[in-house]
Amino acid sequence: MTSLADIRSTFLNYFGKQDHEVVASSPLVPRNDPTLMFTNSGMVQFKNCFTGVETRDYARATTSQKCVRAGGKHNDLDNVGMTARHLTFFEMLGNFSFGDYFKEQAIPYAWEMVTKELDIPAEKLLVTVYHTDDEAADLWKKVAGLPDERIIRIPTDDNFWRMGPTGPCGPCTEIFFDHGDHIWGGPPGSPEEDGDRFIEIWNLVFMQNEQFEDGSMKPLPKQSIDTGMGLERISSLLQGTNNVFETDLMKALVDASAHATSTSTDESIVMHHRVIADHLRSTSFLIAEGVLPSNEGRGYVLRRIMRRAMRHAHLLGAKDPVMHQLVPALVQQMGAAYPELGQGQRLIEETLLNEEVRFKQTLDRGLKLLDDEVSNLPEGAALPGEAAFKLYDTYGFPLDLTQDALRDRGRTVDTDGFDTAMAEQKAKARAAWSGTGEAADSTIWFDVADQHGTTDFLGYDTTSAEGQIVALVADGALADTADGTVQIVLNQTPFYAEAGGQVGDAGLLTTETGTAEITDTKKVAGVYVHFAKVTKGSINKGQGATLVVDPSRRAAIQANHSATHLLNEALREVLGDHIAQRGSLNAPDRLRFDFSHTKALSAAELAKVERDVNAVIRQNTKVETRIMTPDDARAMGAQALFGEKYGDEVRVVSMGRQAGSGKGTSADTYSLELCGGTHVTQLGEIGAFVALGDSASSAGVRRIEALTGQAALDYLRGQDERLMAAAAVLKAPASELADRVKALMDERKALANEVAQLRREVAMGGGAKEAAPSEVINGVAFQAQVLQGVTGKDLPALIDEMKTAMGSGAVLLIADTGGKAAVAVGVTEDLVGRVSAVDILRAVTPELGGKGGGGRPDMAQGGGASAENAEAAIAAGRSVLEGLK
Repeated sequence: MTSLADIRSTFLNYFGKQDHEVVASSPLVPRNDPTLMFTNSGMVQFKNCFTGVETRDYARATTSQKCVRAGGKHNDLDNVGMTARHLTFFEMLGNFSFGDYFKEQAIPYAWEMVTKELDIPAEKLLVTVYHTDDEAADLWKKVAGLPDERIIRIPTDDNFWRMGPTGPCGPCTEIFFDHGDHIWGGPPGSPEEDGDRFIEIWNLVFMQNEQFEDGSMKPLPKQSIDTGMGLERISSLLQGTNNVFETDLMKALVDASAHATSTSTDESIVMHHRVIADHLRSTSFLIAEGVLPSNEGRGYVLRRIMRRAMRHAHLLGAKDPVMHQLVPALVQQMGAAYPELGQGQRLIEETLLNEEVRFKQTLDRGLKLLDDEVSNLPEGAALPGEAAFKLYDTYGFPLDLTQDALRDRGRTVDTDGFDTAMAEQKAKARAAWSGTGEAADSTIWFDVADQHGTTDFLGYDTTSAEGQIVALVADGALADTADGTVQIVLNQTPFYAEAGGQVGDAGLLTTETGTAEITDTKKVAGVYVHFAKVTKGSINKGQGATLVVDPSRRAAIQANHSATHLLNEALREVLGDHIAQRGSLNAPDRLRFDFSHTKALSAAELAKVERDVNAVIRQNTKVETRIMTPDDARAMGAQALFGEKYGDEVRVVSMGRQAGSGKGTSADTYSLELCGGTHVTQLGEIGAFVALGDSASSAGVRRIEALTGQAALDYLRGQDERLMAAAAVLKAPASELADRVKALMDERKALANEVAQLRREVAMGGGAKEAAPSEVINGVAFQAQVLQGVTGKDLPALIDEMKTAMGSGAVLLIADTGGKAAVAVGVTEDLVGRVSAVDILRAVTPELGGKGGGGRPDMAQGGGASAENAEAAIAAGRSVLEGLK
């Protein structure tokens, strides 16, 4: 049997021998296409290569690309487990040409790969072509010897690919495998094409045209190739099955699910295991890339997938969390090809466990609500959208989970009603979004970049330089001169543009005719945009300019950024290697660092992190920066944000030495990271580091805020001054302050208790244990008293003392607290079956201007607006006893 791993390597090796660059899979979160939620095909990482925006040092490539289709336009979530071939996570094998070869080579490559390398019988194959693509049809006849009846011409978009309404496009040709007439289904283009007999195994896209807004097309200057063959689908074929879940990899995960749930893989329940196996892959890979469950965006889709799998585990009878137990099986199957799984295994397991624990707490209640809603519906009626939204909003049930739960009952959901309810909620919560303007003007910056090139950054080595103004933008349009608010682009600049958590630089720009105060710097389309206000004269396009970064502000930012690197490493050493950056802010006044960790730091852990960072700062070693290839950097052990797209060269920043190490070797380096920001020259420039505390940022993410340099010293000085001021007030040395405060608190508590006791004794006429005159009503001894000088807090103790003195009976106390009344009622234990303190209280408080009250049958408390009607209130209490049977 040929394993998935063997098929993957066979494909990549074949195209590697055909001079294709074997390129690693790009992240599941696209870095070059904001229109996509997840990478859903192999061509995504090469999109800019096809359009000509990006060039690489190779013209042909091959990949095995990890893909997720579970949100947005491409969403196979509902079909997973129900069909033999749908998955949310899959690998797409592909070969690509960026103007290097076209149909005449792509088709022979495909035929040789399929029939020789994979040894698929040629007589079992047929192809489709776009109905006007005679060239592709002729090539299939020539290369493969296929007769006309096995070359099906398709006149629809099924065989014409478009990147979007405009842009590169072209016809497709697809290879299909015929499983035989014992399986229902017809060839593509036939009425039975949705059956499982004829299965597409490979799609070849010939990107040969460019489409424009008016619908017209013209040939591309470079005709390109984009192909895709699903690894799981071709593996099922080669392993003698038409079901992707019966391949070696998926079967291993299905078996792991059955073992973890102590169930079988019988046909009646195997669907549940298949859902769990598929969703385990998609969730684990997404978590490994830093996507964590949340209520919006990618995190929301991740949560949907997770909870769908967890519900199927619940349906299998699993009482304890299951998903995290399956991660080792996944790492065993795919960790060699995708090492990020092993690196993130601990985080994946913790995230799955925490989510499943939370979900189990609400699952039963949510399903009960669903049952209640359905029981009130007519036979076959759809669940109202409002009810489905309540399940989502209250219990965290995604819509598709509700649909999944109803599918077996033959019911659907009113999705329009759900959308309406969702829109209403968003309308209430939506805050007005305010951008900085560069997004709206992005076409301008692309035009500037096309005409003048990108901006050269000089700020690693200097905070002052000269440059030439190549563009001015005022009021959203290009301008030749400006004397107010303006956005400025120069050919070169020492101003750092906001990136990687480091804020943009500020400072001054001066020309022969004017001065501008730069308040921020951002990077758009490769150009550095300086946000400025002209404070003197005017500035003009084409002028030379002197640029000076605010040096003290930059120094503070650099100190915070360098300290963030040290903080990252200290956290890894104190908490473990699962720590990964999830966001940061390096501003002039503070730093903020978000990192993957599932629980709060203890005081001891936070203190150790702080000590470790300061210990490295005191080394005062030189901060070194080297430029190297990404592969060399990683070989040295440099940390990088997983999935970050790096160029041919990267900056590697090294800081400090490991405790007890010598000098010089990378193994001795304390912090080694890929980073494009600016940093201090010597670690001593950071000065001091003070962690202000640890807090939750989002699910599975913690946040530390900290200060460095003068800000840290000012904070510590302020703390010290407050400490000394407190010590002076208490007339105690600072070292004894905690003990002195504790003694005072204990003394205060004792005095308060003594005062309360005295107050009660005074209120009761010199002794609470002396029983007040009582009367017997309906066989119940009743004592009622109006007290002065006590509070509502004193009444329960007085009630208890009076109940003890009485032995048996009911007590009513009304305290005049100076404008208001406090009421307490007590009943001895032997009478609570007959008399309720709550009933007496609720009869009394209205007479005092109050409303009800509450408590237990033996003790109840309430209040009123005034004690003026105390006698009427006491009478109301008597009436309750008089009415007893």
